[in-house]
Amino acid sequence: MKDDLNFLHIDLDAFFASVEELDNPSLKGKPMIVGGRSQRGIITTANYEARKFGLHSAMPIFKATKLCPQVIIVSPRHNKYSEMSKKVFSIISKYSNNIEKMSIDEGAIDISHINCEPISLIKKIQNDVYKNTGLTVSIGVSYNKFLAKMASDWNKPNGYKIITKDMLPEILLELPIEKIAGIGKKSASKLNTMGIYKVKQLMDLNQDILQYHFGKFGLIIYDRIRGIDHSVISNSRERKSIGIERTFPKDLDSKIEIIDKLEEFSLELAKDLKKRNLLGRTISIKLKFDDFKTITRNFSLEQPRRDFEEIFSKSKFLLDNVDLKKPIRLLGVTMSNLQDDNISQLYFL
Repeated sequence: MKDDLNFLHIDLDAFFASVEELDNPSLKGKPMIVGGRSQRGIITTANYEARKFGLHSAMPIFKATKLCPQVIIVSPRHNKYSEMSKKVFSIISKYSNNIEKMSIDEGAIDISHINCEPISLIKKIQNDVYKNTGLTVSIGVSYNKFLAKMASDWNKPNGYKIITKDMLPEILLELPIEKIAGIGKKSASKLNTMGIYKVKQLMDLNQDILQYHFGKFGLIIYDRIRGIDHSVISNSRERKSIGIERTFPKDLDSKIEIIDKLEEFSLELAKDLKKRNLLGRTISIKLKFDDFKTITRNFSLEQPRRDFEEIFSKSKFLLDNVDLKKPIRLLGVTMSNLQDDNISQLYFL
């Protein structure tokens, strides 16, 4: 591969929405979102027609329907999306066996061993995916993983971008700071208060200032905007947590109702952990109140567990330490610090 262009990043275009359009072609060309049908839900994915109206993922449904009254709302089908994701990554695996699946709809690929012009390789993958699934993908190629991921978002949908060393840092200077991977809303807000909105302004901050404000991550930011990234393809990503979280059509305003939901979620979580043959050491609950204030509470177990009784009892204990003066609109129960249940595996040898 020329110019050390060893990293390729693939990103499925408006994935959930695109799958729904495949199964229901009448949705094509119309503004459509995947998400909860109630006004209290949020958008999971918006198709490109909906995005023209300013609709985007994580936007509340009630806001989406105000911006675009004619928008079509489709309930998510996670099993179907998982099935299609597996098909896509199976196709990609023909090109390289060193693949990092970063989420259900994106992945990074080591292409250092492929003797092929980048554009030719990109076209082959895009055509292969479309021919076998009907889905389009956007692709980025560069000399490191960070830039390849950034490049895949450059010319969506069904586009591509190649970033070479000689393009840096000029190609990044006019970008908003939010385009830099790892700079989320909180970090961006902090930088905005410092008068920094674009990468070219961020370039003026030295390492000491960035480290002072953002710790170790400040040094990563310093490198990334200069095109430096030492991360490698990791094909052994472990799931860090499993949880059940839901927004309710009507606020829960009594502790009895909340406990009932905790019991329901704890049972569902215990079954999921058993199915995946996992144990966990940290139980967490999450509550979002009617004023959108969110709190979490955690409890660490002495030994890793997954049984319903333990999850439910500890969740109730955590709830007892929460001031429930306000109704809640969202509740979640999560198990983290996961590990394989090797003891259970031995029983079946």
